[in-house]
Parts: sequence; structure tokens; C-alpha cells
Amino acid sequence: MSMINYASREINCKVVYYGPGLGGKTTNLEYVYSKVNPETKGKMISLATETDRTLFFDFLPIDLGEIRGFKTRFHLYTVPGQVYYNASRKLILKGVDGIIFVADSQRDRAEANIESMHNLHENLSSYGYDLTQIPFAIQYNKRDVDNVQTMDELRAQLNPDGVGDFEGIATEGVGVFDTLRAVSKLVVKSLS
Repeated sequence: MSMINYASREINCKVVYYGPGLGGKTTNLEYVYSKVNPETKGKMISLATETDRTLFFDFLPIDLGEIRGFKTRFHLYTVPGQVYYNASRKLILKGVDGIIFVADSQRDRAEANIESMHNLHENLSSYGYDLTQIPFAIQYNKRDVDNVQTMDELRAQLNPDGVGDFEGIATEGVGVFDTLRAVSKLVVKSLS
């Protein structure tokens, strides 16, 4: 849930990048961080344990405007990719305002994508959240590698509800801001 900071006149919104391990969540976040104006972003923080890592930073997008005189600050998080870090993944979803699911387009990663999507639904339902009620988009990452599934195959497996989805090559920035912009606009619309 969004937090309002009356002193700074900001609404703080949490967007979480979710998906299978090594699918491109961290690469998305690092690309966004490298391109956002240094004057409008906080430090990138890596919360690392022996076995997993979560990245976080916040920024104030200039192009989304204000809501009733308040600016919107976005806090972007990644979850650990492997499902066996479920406690961390679940905790990071608490209070989420928007979700970007980063799927790995490679054919041999189809099962990992599906498992991660099921895990997302389970973790959200444990908080009483319904993914159909949360700003949500899917990025089909790694479109530049060999042996990728077709967009129709990916959509059939991961996007039966037809939410906004984008092709991506996060290492080159392709689709990164398109996906973030789509979810950010949905978050702002849900606040209005």
C-alpha cells in the first residue's frame, strides 16, 4: 500500500520485479538505475545474505506528474529468483503497489517461469491480495538469445488474462522502460 509523506509531499509506491532466477530482474533494475537522473534517485541498496540478494532503490519520475499536489516516488525492488527463498520473496511483496513479472523467454526456462508465476499468486494470496486487482505487467526478457519461445507460447503459459506485456532485452534496455512505465501509470491511476 502506498505511503504518504506529508512533509515532503510525496506518495511512496512500491513496485516489485518478480520472476525466475537469472531471468533479468536485476538487469532491469540496474538498467533503470543507470538511466534515471541522479538528482531524482536514491542509492541502490543490495540486501545480501549468504545465499540470496535483493536490490532496492527509489526514484522520483518527473513525467508522471502530481496527484493532488503530491509527487509520486517509486521504490523498486527485486526478489531473489529461486523459489526456495520463498520467505524473502513473500516478505518483499508485503505492501506492494505494482508488479513486473520478468519471464525468461528461453524454451528450457518455461517450467521455471510457470513455477515462479504460481509462486507469485500463492504469496500474494497469503496477504489477501489478488493479482487481478494490482497494477501488473509482464516482460518477456532475453528475446535476443537462441531457442526462445514464441510470444504466443509465452502468453498462453503466463498471460491468460491479457495484461500488458512487452518483449525485452534488458541488457540493452529494450522494453525496460516500456514495462516500468506501463506499471507506473497503472499505479498512479489506482491512486487517483
